[in-house]
Amino acid sequence: MLTAGHLLLAAVILVILTIATILFVLRGAARSRALAAEEALRREAAAEARMAELLKIQSEMQGRISAMTEVFSSRQSEFNQAVNQRLDGMAGRIGATITEQTKSTHENLRHLQERLAVIDAAQNNIQSLAKDVVGLQAILSNKQTRGAFGQSRMETIVADGLPMGAYAFQTTLSNGSRPDCTIRMPNNSPPLVVDAKFPLEAWNAIRDAQSSDEKKTASQQFRRDIEVHIRDISEKYLIAGETQEMAFLFVPSESIFAEIHENFEGVVQKAHKQRVVIVSPSLLMLSIQVIQAVLKDQRMREQAHLIQGEVIHLMEDLARLDDRTRKLQSHFLAAQKDVDMILTSADKLNRRGAKIEALEFESAGGKTSGGDGGGAPPSVESRTGMLKLRVVDDE
Repeated sequence: MLTAGHLLLAAVILVILTIATILFVLRGAARSRALAAEEALRREAAAEARMAELLKIQSEMQGRISAMTEVFSSRQSEFNQAVNQRLDGMAGRIGATITEQTKSTHENLRHLQERLAVIDAAQNNIQSLAKDVVGLQAILSNKQTRGAFGQSRMETIVADGLPMGAYAFQTTLSNGSRPDCTIRMPNNSPPLVVDAKFPLEAWNAIRDAQSSDEKKTASQQFRRDIEVHIRDISEKYLIAGETQEMAFLFVPSESIFAEIHENFEGVVQKAHKQRVVIVSPSLLMLSIQVIQAVLKDQRMREQAHLIQGEVIHLMEDLARLDDRTRKLQSHFLAAQKDVDMILTSADKLNRRGAKIEALEFESAGGKTSGGDGGGAPPSVESRTGMLKLRVVDDE
């Protein structure tokens, strides 16, 4: 059974335990506060260090920013300068290009104007040619004017190829017929008759034919026209002893001439049988050139004796020229010999003058060096009478 003492002891122990617990709690709290204060100090120091580091980083950043600003400003100025230079260069190039393009444009316009002027001139020529073609068509549409055209072309070819007097136009033969042209032949042979024909209607009908029947009909008409011309020439202009045994039928168109020889061989053979030769402008020109060569050869043969006499006179003149040349050559040889002798005497005088200039003196009784041992050379007495100036001859 518990007593009061026991209770008092228990209370004292409980109080002591309570006090110890309070002291322990207070001690733990103080330690906690010290730790908290130390942690706060550490945190503050860390914060200060961090702040200092941040301030340092900020200062470095400010330095870098200022450096970057300076670099950027310098780069920007360089960039601006480069851009300005490039803009100036580009502006110069663009200006030069525009100037060159303007110059090229003006040049092209000038060439274009020149070509337009040439085109205008060509157009005027074409218009004039068209008028001439219309006039030619009007001429060829009429039979009489067409015949005059063919005759005019034939007369032009003959007059251009032969000298005056070697041909005649519209001469009257013994039977009263008048051929277009007669050409004088060499060796007093009868003249050659040339007559111009132009079967244009039948030729145009052949070209304008649309069907084979029309072309056949036009070809038959063309053949009949040519055969009529051949017969007229053979009957009227081939006169024995008065004209040549053959005559020329002049067709003043190369295309018609080619058509005749290509598609109308029978007409050509018939013309040969009747001693009529169909010629085109080119063949007539060739024939005229051959006749001109023959006439020239005849004139040379006729003048052969005169040429021979002139050659004889020329040979005589040549012989006289040869004789006079030989005489002149002999005079030149004699003059050359005299000139050689004069040059030899001049050389001697030069050598003697050189001896005198070198003062080569000798005594009066001595001999000259290099002399030939002959008679004493001439001497000149000095003023003192003691020395003589002797001329030395090296020969």
